[in-house]
Amino acid sequence: MKAFLLAAGIGSRLRPITNTTPKCMLAFNERPLLDIWLDAFSRAGVDEVLVNLHHLPDVVSRHIAARTAPPAVRTFFEPELLGSAGTLLANRRWVDDEESFLACYADNLTDFDLRSLVDAHRVHGTIATLTVFHSERPSAGGVVELDATGWVTGFTEKPSEPVSDLTNAGMYAFHPSVLDEIDGVPPCDIGYGLLPRLVGRARALLVEGYFRDIGTADAYRRAREEWPARASR
Repeated sequence: MKAFLLAAGIGSRLRPITNTTPKCMLAFNERPLLDIWLDAFSRAGVDEVLVNLHHLPDVVSRHIAARTAPPAVRTFFEPELLGSAGTLLANRRWVDDEESFLACYADNLTDFDLRSLVDAHRVHGTIATLTVFHSERPSAGGVVELDATGWVTGFTEKPSEPVSDLTNAGMYAFHPSVLDEIDGVPPCDIGYGLLPRLVGRARALLVEGYFRDIGTADAYRRAREEWPARASR
């Protein structure tokens, strides 16, 4: 199985930390977020990961080159950001022959077991399986509406008046045909450009365990305080 780790973001809300350190190289309990993700992919049965790069790419590339643990990692440099959906589309041939693939945002910290996402996607055979969590600030993310059986019945990215706190967690299992749904000139975004097209055809899985978007300085500080207890389990 293959997976995208979407790691090209500039991290403007985390400056000045990200002036010299890419978001995916921020450390938690003395381990870079990148390694936390790659280990999670390995446990889920992922054989190969594509990491897209833009900001400070040499820092990430050097770390990947020195890593010996699975899975295999390839990098994809974007001189101009393509957006999360644009990255998937630009690498379509890499996953065309797969039964399914994963895509995850590298700026989230979680102990969620990706095997449960893989298993749920295989059982239901949908075009996409999303992950959701109960957010403290749903208006800052993509708000997901579900029916009683887990089908996605509505999706709105960053709504001014969220209908609930159930929010996109940025971990997806996709069938390759989902790439036919991506329309437009890059940059194109999964939240704005793809997920609304999948309403009624995708299912969602609630994230169990720890989950935090570390995109702001306050969230990064809180995650560094919270993670050691989670990582020790």
